[in-house]
Amino acid sequence: MNTIAQQLEYDVVIMGAGYAGVCQARHLLLKIPNIRLAIIDPRSQDPSEVNHRPGESTLEAASMFLFSELGLHDYLLEEHTHKAGLNWHWPKDVDKTESLDDYYNIWVNRQLTIPSFHLNRLKFDLDVLEMNKQMGAHFYNGRVVDVDLTPGDEHNTVKVKLHNDYIHLKAKHLIDAAGRKFIIGRKTDNLLLNPKELPVHIKPSSGWVLVRNVDRTIFDNSVYSTESLESRYYATNHWMGKGHWLWMIPVDSQSKELSVGLLHHPDIIPSELVNTKEKFYAFIKANHNLVYKVLQSGEHVEFNYWPRIAHTSKKLFSRDNWYVIGDAASNFDALYSTGTTMSCIAIESVTEIIRAKLANEQDAEKKREAYHHFNLALARFMNLAVSSQEKQVGNASIMSWRLYGNYMVWFNTLLPIYVGKWHLDLLFSRLALIFFKLNGSFWVDTYKQLSYLAERGTNIGFMDQLRADQLIGSYHPDKFFDNFLENAKLEPSKLNVFAGLRAYCFYIVIWFIMWQWKGFGPIGLLRPRNIFQIVRLLLTGVVMAIAELTHKLKLIGQPTNTIVAKTREEFKSYRYQSRLQNWVGSSEL
Repeated sequence: MNTIAQQLEYDVVIMGAGYAGVCQARHLLLKIPNIRLAIIDPRSQDPSEVNHRPGESTLEAASMFLFSELGLHDYLLEEHTHKAGLNWHWPKDVDKTESLDDYYNIWVNRQLTIPSFHLNRLKFDLDVLEMNKQMGAHFYNGRVVDVDLTPGDEHNTVKVKLHNDYIHLKAKHLIDAAGRKFIIGRKTDNLLLNPKELPVHIKPSSGWVLVRNVDRTIFDNSVYSTESLESRYYATNHWMGKGHWLWMIPVDSQSKELSVGLLHHPDIIPSELVNTKEKFYAFIKANHNLVYKVLQSGEHVEFNYWPRIAHTSKKLFSRDNWYVIGDAASNFDALYSTGTTMSCIAIESVTEIIRAKLANEQDAEKKREAYHHFNLALARFMNLAVSSQEKQVGNASIMSWRLYGNYMVWFNTLLPIYVGKWHLDLLFSRLALIFFKLNGSFWVDTYKQLSYLAERGTNIGFMDQLRADQLIGSYHPDKFFDNFLENAKLEPSKLNVFAGLRAYCFYIVIWFIMWQWKGFGPIGLLRPRNIFQIVRLLLTGVVMAIAELTHKLKLIGQPTNTIVAKTREEFKSYRYQSRLQNWVGSSEL
C-alpha cells in the first residue's frame, strides 16, 4: 500500500454521502460560489447492490428545504412518490387484524397545503451525489481511516483509504454526515449512546424489510367512502400496538417497492424475539396480519435490524470547525419522521456558519454559538416528543390525543419557525431556547399523566389529527395563523412566527383542559401543578401576542414579498397590445 504524498486541500470535507451528506454538499455548492468541496463515502455506487437504506418519509419542512433550498421539486415529482400525509391504525381486537375494518383508523382527510414525499433513499442519495459531482464536488469512494482534529482555524485532516492507497484531505471545515459510524463522535467522546445519558431516557430498537412488486389492493382497493380525499396507500401508514408500531412506506411506484419497519421497546418486546427475518415476519403475522399479507404478496429484498436507535451528541457545531449532522448527530424514534427536519435545519445552520467564516465576517462565531445551542435544544425537544411512548403507543384513546397535541406543536410552532427562517435569526434563536424549555416542562408533566391514564385503561375519547370539529372555533392542528403561504411571505422574517406561537399557547390550553376533564374530572383541573402550567402557557401567549403586534408594526410599509412587489410596480406601466408578431415567411419555418 502507498500513501499519496500530496495533501489535497478543501474548504469543506464531508464524510458520508447519505441523505444529510449529499444535501449538505448541494446546499453549500448552491449558496457559496466557488467553494472547494470533497465528499467521502465507502459504499458501492452500484444501484443494483443492497445498501441497507430504509425508505424516508419527509415532513413539510424537509420538503420545503428540498424544494426551495436545493431546487429539487421537479426531480422529486418525477422520480419519487408523493406522500399523502400520515395515517394511524390500532387493532379493535388484537386477535383479529385481517382487514382495515379490524382497526380504528385515522385517515388523512385531504391533501395538505405543503406537499411532501416518500424518498427511495438509495436512488435519492446516488442521484444527488451525481448532481454534486457535476457542480464541481470531488468524490472519493473510500473509507475514512482516521481524522486529525485541530484547535481553532487550523486545518483538520482526514486519512482515507482508496483501494490500495491512502490519501490525506485537509479541510478548513469538516462535516461528519457518516451516520452511525460516528467518526467524530467517537474521536472526541462527543457521542451519547447510553439511554441513561440521553436528555430524556428512551431505548427503542428497530428492524425493517424491503419488498417489491407487492399487491397493494390487499391493503387498499382504492374504493373510498367519505373518510378521505387523499390516497390511503401513498400515505405513511402507522400500525400501532402494545410496546411497538410499524411503518409502511411505498418508496417506488414503478417497482411497487415497500418499506415496512418495526420500532419496538425491548422492555416490552425483547430484541431476541424479533431480530431475525423469520422472527420479524412471525411477529407481524401474529399482530398485524393485514400487513403480513401485503408483504407476502411481494418479493423480499432485504432485512435489517438495529438493537439500539436512540443517541445524541454533546456538541453539534464546534468552534474548531467540525460539525456533526444527520444520524451522526442525533436519532431518537422515527414515529414523526423528524430526522430529515432536524437535518435540514442543521444543514442551513452549517452553511451559514461556514459562509460567514470563509468571508471573515465579524459575527461568524456568534452565529456558530447561537445555531449550535438552537439545534441542540431542538434535538432535546425531539427526544422529549417521543418519550414515554412504550406506555401509550398501543392505547388508541391516549395516543390519539397525544398525536393531536404533537401536531399542534408541529404546525403552530416548529414549521413556521423553519419556513420563516427564524432558526437563522440570532436573537430569535436565543429566545427560542426559553420557549423550548417552558414547553418541554409542560410536555413532561403531560406525558406522565397520559401514561397514568394509559396504564389504567381510561377511555378519554378518540381524536382525529386534522378535523376541525374537536376543539373550539373550527380549529384544526394544521391551521396557520399568519397567511404566509397565501401571500407568499416566504422571505426571512416576513412570516410572523409569533402569531403561531400565540395561537399555540391558547389552543394547547383548551386541548389540555379537555383531556384533563375526560381523564380526571374537576380534580385534574384543580391540581396546583396543572393550574401552574395553564397560567404559564396563557402568560406566554400574552407575551407572544405582544411580540406578534410588534412584528406587524415593524413590517408596516414593507412588501410581504419583494418579487411580487416588483411585479406590481412594473405592471403599473402595462398596456394591452392587440397585435401579434409577424411569423409568415420566417426562416425558421
